[in-house]
Amino acid sequence: MNTVKGSNRWIGDFPKIGIRPTIDGRQDGIRESLEDVTMNMAKSVSVFLQEQIRYPDGTPVSCVLADTTIGGVAEAAQTSTKFRKEGVDVTITVTPSWCYPTETIDQDPHTIKAIWGFNGTERPGAVYLAAATAAHNQKGLPVFNIYGHDVQEINDTSIPSDVQEKLVQFVKSALAVSMIRGKSYLSMGSVSMGIAGCIVDEPFFQNYLGMRNEYVDMSEFIRRMELNIFDEEEFDQALTWVKENLKEGQNVNPPELQRSKEQQEEDWKTVVKMTLIARDLMVGNPKLSKKGFHEESLGHNAIAAGFQGQRAWTDFMPNGDVMEAILSSSFDWNGIRDPYIVATENDTLNGATMLLGHLVTNAAQIFADVRTYWSPEAVKRVTGKDLPGKAANGMIHLINSGPAALDGTGQQEKNGSPAMKPFWEITEEEVSKCLEATEWCQAVDFFRGGGFSTDFTTSGEMPVTMARINIVKGLGPVLQLAEGYTVELPEDIHNTLDERTNSTWPTTWFVPNLTGQGTFTDVYSVMYNWGSNHGAISYGHIGGELLTVASMLRIPVSMHNVGQNRIFRPSAWSAFGTEDLTSADFRACQAFGPLYK
Repeated sequence: MNTVKGSNRWIGDFPKIGIRPTIDGRQDGIRESLEDVTMNMAKSVSVFLQEQIRYPDGTPVSCVLADTTIGGVAEAAQTSTKFRKEGVDVTITVTPSWCYPTETIDQDPHTIKAIWGFNGTERPGAVYLAAATAAHNQKGLPVFNIYGHDVQEINDTSIPSDVQEKLVQFVKSALAVSMIRGKSYLSMGSVSMGIAGCIVDEPFFQNYLGMRNEYVDMSEFIRRMELNIFDEEEFDQALTWVKENLKEGQNVNPPELQRSKEQQEEDWKTVVKMTLIARDLMVGNPKLSKKGFHEESLGHNAIAAGFQGQRAWTDFMPNGDVMEAILSSSFDWNGIRDPYIVATENDTLNGATMLLGHLVTNAAQIFADVRTYWSPEAVKRVTGKDLPGKAANGMIHLINSGPAALDGTGQQEKNGSPAMKPFWEITEEEVSKCLEATEWCQAVDFFRGGGFSTDFTTSGEMPVTMARINIVKGLGPVLQLAEGYTVELPEDIHNTLDERTNSTWPTTWFVPNLTGQGTFTDVYSVMYNWGSNHGAISYGHIGGELLTVASMLRIPVSMHNVGQNRIFRPSAWSAFGTEDLTSADFRACQAFGPLYK
């Protein structure tokens, strides 16, 4: 199995990071003494970021340095001009010294900004940081402050660990915001079973995310299947791979509702075609043009999509579970590759949350129902046993009717522990383990058109973050998240609980980290306050990054369990209050308004 970067996945270049070395412009000894140390500071940041951060295709992030240090407005304008030509969307200003703030800061309203003011005693970099921050706030240009905890020597070119953490958190978040601008969310179908998250809120996508909305009816799948508007050579390759790698599992339907072997064979062909078609609808396929379908070959420039499925489709056609699971995973018949973001039931808000989680981590996402809270008492009553380990205080059953990225099996590893990794870190052995840990069961009876469901159980002890954007009338979009861990139950407890819902669906047992306060007093409160029936689950404790992303987009966060030391928002947010940070966040987001409105 090879690693595929997929050059047709992105139209246009990835956003770049602009590094702005600002300097005290006074000559005759002052500027001259600072030229090398200031430019070296900028170079060290560029090298560090290129070593630490990659784009979704696996290539290192691209940094652009100003041609000169910036001592005044002329050099600031020259740098701004260069950055626009180079495609810079994110800027980091660095300085070890005092500079003239309003003459040197980045005043482009379209860039996302941070300033690292060197903590040293020889020159007042911290003073510039404070003055430049005040200028940004007064002008309504939110900026992120980076200031090292410990004093450094003026000739120290190293980047302290706390500064490194803030640089990475800022850049990962800013890139996630920048990369979605101008791209599309593709709705394949409409509203599934009356779920409000499926209702496309165009002002949210346009004003908050800078994205456009694209639409196709599910009949487009029928048209493309009947007219062979897909790569037939790839279809043969895909069907062979599917037969060799996707194990069929149990069939829990009563005999009269079980599909024949002939029907199941046709179902496999259909779901493979659906997978090819959905991908082509999202990102296009140049091979279609060679077949005379030039319009169809272009795709919809969609970096996220959703498939309605229920019930207009699934009442007579195989469900979309294979399509969604394979596309959302980091591998398929073409090799190991960047996962696609495809939301079940066209839940656009969960799709948007999955997209942000993916761009922060570069890893696949789990789409799941936030289905059931199991208290220790209820588990004891049903199974006669106590919950072990992290689950001792209760847990949340994340389970959905079939599709979830196969990365969610937890069969990949980091430092010997279960993980979900960027595709360039995944090995062929790990792909085999993910496939081996998954069964494909005939869809249950309410999928009248047949199909197959993904069945696996997520490995325990994975650090994960569950997140969700909701829209509230009069308030707008609101993000909520919960960091925690997956847990693995003894087989007899798992089977008893799992079979009460559906044993043919993928299960993730989730325990949020409790703080003893508010919503995170206990597990029940987390479940009780969750804003919808769906959640997006990312590998790692990325709540800090999601808080930073939300502040950049002006989306307030109503519920989280991120420690205060990891909350990184624009400097202006502290002016709205430093005691109750949740309320301050709401006021700041309201005051600044949606990023693109």
